[in-house]
Amino acid sequence: MESNIFHISPVISKGFSLSMAGLAVLWLGLLALMVGIMISAQTIQYEISRQGLSIKHAIFYGRTVPKEDLVVDAMRIIYLNEEPDYKPAIRTNGISLPGFQSGWFRLKNKEKALLFVTDHRKVLYLPTTKGYAILLSTPDPETMLAKMKAMWM
Repeated sequence: MESNIFHISPVISKGFSLSMAGLAVLWLGLLALMVGIMISAQTIQYEISRQGLSIKHAIFYGRTVPKEDLVVDAMRIIYLNEEPDYKPAIRTNGISLPGFQSGWFRLKNKEKALLFVTDHRKVLYLPTTKGYAILLSTPDPETMLAKMKAMWM
């Protein structure tokens, strides 16, 4: 039995090559973003000073909040599993992955909040005079809260 094999005509459009190169760049960009988020979730730091609170090494949403913008006497530790009104309900501009939430959210109580949360059991709740609260996860929230209050009150 005799057979004949024929091949597809070669691509002559420059658009094909450019679109494939564009897709490769897009995928590499997404990969870099995912790696950046993964690293950020492990390296975020909170620095407290006489000037205020600095959130450092966050790939997005890091900032310095002047102590004048923080309502120091209302800062407290909340247990999100026991206080569901403070749980994030709607992500408005942020990252929400299993075990990591960062960015802007609306809480169940409708309050706007900037989150850097990895553990819902114990979270620092820092209200501001700017119409939002900051929720932070840290291994030792009691010590951080005590140092903030001692420095700013």
